[in-house]
Amino acid sequence: MADTVQPVQPIEFLRGLRSVRRFTDDPVPEQAVADIFTVSRWTGSARNLQHWAFVVVRDRDTLGRMAAAEGSAAHLAGAALGILLVMDGSALIAQETFDEGRLAERIALVANAHGLESCIGWFKGPGQDEVKTLLGIPAKKLVRTVMSIGYEDTGADGARSHPEHPRKPMAELVHEGRW
Repeated sequence: MADTVQPVQPIEFLRGLRSVRRFTDDPVPEQAVADIFTVSRWTGSARNLQHWAFVVVRDRDTLGRMAAAEGSAAHLAGAALGILLVMDGSALIAQETFDEGRLAERIALVANAHGLESCIGWFKGPGQDEVKTLLGIPAKKLVRTVMSIGYEDTGADGARSHPEHPRKPMAELVHEGRW
């Protein structure tokens, strides 16, 4: 019976998640934003600490200033929406880092479920402090991960902003029992 089981649609949905860095000016629907935060609120965290908060940014000037901060978040400049993940910055930094990654991917998946695209960006060094100052975030908080969200700008020809990249063969990735 196991040989007759067909892959389910959700697997293709998960496999198809990708990062997009070019967006249209179309606004992100409020229902998508609400769903992003509903799922984020229920995302698992180490010891259920839920050590995060969010800053939602829609203002183009602010997104542009964030995009210019040191790090890798230039894609924010063209996004309709930015979501900054603000972590507690506690002594549990390793757990927060793991949870931050889980949270970012969940946000990307919810956006994708709404037909939106996203990209994960990072602030580093002085860029973290610039963004804290710009958005009025307390100094003790950790600001590192930001999500740009919107509809992909496919240009006049309707092509994706970048082609799908090949993946390594499964035999190079998976080792059964031992290396």
